[in-house]
Amino acid sequence: MKSVDINCDMGESFGNFKIGNDEAIFPHITSCNIACGVHAGDPYQIEKTIDLALSYGVQIGAHPGYPDLQGFGRRVIPMAQDELSSFVKYQVAALQGMVASAGGKLTYVKPHGALYNEIAINKTVAKTVYKAIKSIDPKLKIMGLAGSHVEDILNAMDMAYVPEAFADRQYEADGKLRSRSLPNAVINNATTAAQQVVSIAENGETQSIDGQKVLLDAKSFCIHGDNPAAVDILREIDALLIAHNIEKKHF
Repeated sequence: MKSVDINCDMGESFGNFKIGNDEAIFPHITSCNIACGVHAGDPYQIEKTIDLALSYGVQIGAHPGYPDLQGFGRRVIPMAQDELSSFVKYQVAALQGMVASAGGKLTYVKPHGALYNEIAINKTVAKTVYKAIKSIDPKLKIMGLAGSHVEDILNAMDMAYVPEAFADRQYEADGKLRSRSLPNAVINNATTAAQQVVSIAENGETQSIDGQKVLLDAKSFCIHGDNPAAVDILREIDALLIAHNIEKKHF
């Protein structure tokens, strides 16, 4: 029986600003990527999200990003590599400590937004980020873009790799995610998003935005918590996974 992990970016609210719908999303996911307070989130929201994850039995990952609250971590911030390393260590260590204080365990790390995309195209940045994570805990698994050079880099560093695909994002023909600066980068139609998950899970492929075949081998599928259609998409995914006899469980 095939199985898939469904992950979502969580804990991204900050002070009086609410982002996403975490309470409604948790029943539908198996892993959560919790913001670490640099691109989004704050200590109180982080702790609330950890408590929710533990109450639902959802696997917890750290979601570090560029220091970019105004841009929600979706802009590349020019940084020296040693500075970037320090920011990553700070975020992962803080999340790991807060999870431990609640009686849980941090299992993996998924870089956020612009940092995630930069890692998928820039080997120097990838190695800097992964070395920083490994220095905190070499047992942490790394979630990265399926089909990218991430797998080879992590294998060379003897770190566990979790290939990820996206339910609610369009792909380009080269397998990269369509930039959010371009039209139709985000999928808001629940049926379309769910079908993309099942197509990749069953056949290892989806279609690019221009109709070309994109081959992807993924263990986890992401839904963005700030997508207004997130809950509808997750419900449709649940229904389609059952219809196709695909189990939903964390990696």
